[in-house]
Amino acid sequence: MIKDFSPVDFLKELIETPSLSREEDGTRQRFASLFAGYGIPFEVLENNIWCKNLHYSGKKPVILLNSHHDTVKPNASYTRDPFTPAIEDGRLYGLGSNDAGGPLVALLAAFLHFYHRTDLPYDLVFAATAEEEISGRNGIELLLKYLPAVDLAIVGEPTLMDMAVAEKGLMVLDCTAHGVAGHAAREEGVNAIYQAIRDIEWFRTFRFPKVSEALGTIKMSVTVIQAGTQHNVVPDTCRFVVDVRATDVYTLTETLEIIRENVSSEVVPRSVRLNPSGIPPDHPIVQRGLSLGMKPYGSPTLSDQALIPYPSIKIGPGDSARSHTADEFIYVHEIIDGVEKYIALLEGLRL
Repeated sequence: MIKDFSPVDFLKELIETPSLSREEDGTRQRFASLFAGYGIPFEVLENNIWCKNLHYSGKKPVILLNSHHDTVKPNASYTRDPFTPAIEDGRLYGLGSNDAGGPLVALLAAFLHFYHRTDLPYDLVFAATAEEEISGRNGIELLLKYLPAVDLAIVGEPTLMDMAVAEKGLMVLDCTAHGVAGHAAREEGVNAIYQAIRDIEWFRTFRFPKVSEALGTIKMSVTVIQAGTQHNVVPDTCRFVVDVRATDVYTLTETLEIIRENVSSEVVPRSVRLNPSGIPPDHPIVQRGLSLGMKPYGSPTLSDQALIPYPSIKIGPGDSARSHTADEFIYVHEIIDGVEKYIALLEGLRL
């Protein structure tokens, strides 16, 4: 057991080190220095850094403890220096303190707690990864190609230490309705806007037949629309964007097929990478969490869970409602409680 690690002090170091997505080299180096100081071998790939428990066998089930060390850009409403950590009234302020600094350092503390143990029924891998906030390709998606096969992933995100046993996926669609250009003063052409309106109404009103027990219904929102060049020309194209929050009862490919069967517009997904996820309610990690009083729920927000093709849960200290807000903070007691609950979750777990 490594007893002198302070997750709160280390989080302060991370806050004062800017780590915007794709610019995480500073915080990566903070982790490297920490591991070197404890004599823990580690590996680096791009801005991802990971290590294994001391008695890693390669013969036991593997549990991945993962969270991200990149942040969004501070928004314009900040009244504090986002890179100056400060504790006031039990709150630790700073950019990334809640999302996902608190879960990240709490997971790290749990990993260090178990690092020297010889009696673990599983092997542990701790990974601090990059580009989560932009769903980038050089974060967890890249790293998984170099890690051993994982039997369970615990993804650190602010969930008030409840268990996200399912998470909605994301698919962004670029849609194009086609018409025929003509003069607006005469009965000419086919107005692409009118063609698009029919499809947009379908997106607004359609309900997928299957409903997820944990995540509810698939949510589709038209968020951008563009058409026309001047007032007297009937437009021949109308482009619009649809944000699709998918559930675990359909694959993204199945969701896309249903959409294409029902609309006349051309539909092109930007990606089918960000998958919905779910873990069976009888999985040992879920049962362990329930025994500790952790509440299961389905999460509408996206995380690196979407890129992890293994059984996973999302859980961590902090509150998702504080993520990406001005003057972001996490309560210090949430971090300490998170460490204790991560340790309790892992202690005696059998996969």
